[in-house]
Amino acid sequence: MHEQLSGKIAIVTGAARGLGRAYALRLAQLGADVVIADLNLQGAARIGEALTAESVMAEVEALGRRSIGIEADLKDPASATRLVAETLETFGRLDILVNNAGVAVARGSGTFASDTTPEAFDYLIGANLKSAHLCCAAAAPVMKDQRSGVIVNISSQTGISLLEGGNLAVYGAAKAGVAYLTRTLAAELGPFGVRVNAIAPGIVETERLKRLDPAMGVGTDKQLQAIALRRFATTDDLANVLEFLATDLSSYVTGQIISTCGGAVLHPH
Repeated sequence: MHEQLSGKIAIVTGAARGLGRAYALRLAQLGADVVIADLNLQGAARIGEALTAESVMAEVEALGRRSIGIEADLKDPASATRLVAETLETFGRLDILVNNAGVAVARGSGTFASDTTPEAFDYLIGANLKSAHLCCAAAAPVMKDQRSGVIVNISSQTGISLLEGGNLAVYGAAKAGVAYLTRTLAAELGPFGVRVNAIAPGIVETERLKRLDPAMGVGTDKQLQAIALRRFATTDDLANVLEFLATDLSSYVTGQIISTCGGAVLHPH
């Protein structure tokens, strides 16, 4: 793979497993050194996801790149600030930020708008929207000073189009907020040479998806049949879009939300 990102430093949040791990490894394959940020750096083991080394950081290093891991609750402003500060202390710059951290459900709460508890509402908005905002706010001054940088936020198909019956309502609201935040940041940071875009994944076949309770209503046969390409996404499908957005292939693209859903959402966004 051509090392289009050689010499670049990237942060990927929520990168200890699943999609975040796929994003981190793709950036490393492209030549970037990668900071792995997660609430739990051993997250893959908790869901039975097999790694090729003892940690995602070790997987990145096996590709010939440098990597550090930072455990942080990115709903906390001090943690987001620390994430960027430790990245700068170790690598001296920050070129790419991928805001992947997030969660779709909250324990002890329903998933419809009317039965989401106030505590679950705060948790879901914090984990998905507030965390992205805090990381962007921490990274923006660095990228503005450099007059360069790329931010890729991870929204969701659920933030564009309703799931059946309004399922995952507050998660969808948070991800719609991520999309709007992306556009505002693109307008704000564009004059400084910083591009901000988002990916809105559809349903992705991760280890976590395979272990979801079917009652959650995600990954159903009905949803599969509603996808034009008649398959759920793979992590590589999403990493391909990140590669486009993180490299100079998208040098004139900013403020865009790329729906990567296989045709489940067939209207402009």
